[in-house]
Amino acid sequence: MSLPEVCVVFLLRRGPNGVEVLLGRKHTGLGRGKVVGICGWVDPGEGAGGAAAREVLREVGVRVEASDLHVAGTVEYHFPTRLAWSQQATVFVCRRWEGEPVGSDGMTPQWYGLDAVPYAHMWDDASRWLPGVLRGGTVDARFTFGADLATVVFTAE
Repeated sequence: MSLPEVCVVFLLRRGPNGVEVLLGRKHTGLGRGKVVGICGWVDPGEGAGGAAAREVLREVGVRVEASDLHVAGTVEYHFPTRLAWSQQATVFVCRRWEGEPVGSDGMTPQWYGLDAVPYAHMWDDASRWLPGVLRGGTVDARFTFGADLATVVFTAE
């Protein structure tokens, strides 16, 4: 069974104290209230890069070219007690875009230093793979969440 496809983008910039990543607090939908990367669904017939560029513009108002998105890997999310939440994400890192991030109905963006990423306010899996990706690595992992829909109970990398 193939999983629904999503994309997640991490914009990186050089800040006054080193590299910073743009994350956003979700206002709606799956993950409401959590801090996440810029994310969204990949529409049927659409490539993950095109979806990522579309979602960045929609969620935080900046333009990215698909050619400036660097694939950092994939993450599968499995929710056996709520199958509709299961999905496969293509993870992108981007260092070049046009415009300044602004909030939307979907999320409020904020820049974080790499040592200040609020993992305690993110999905449980994020602390297991995101630090490596933000420092230039890649990810190929599968996470299964428990009945509470919040805690990772199984990891395969």
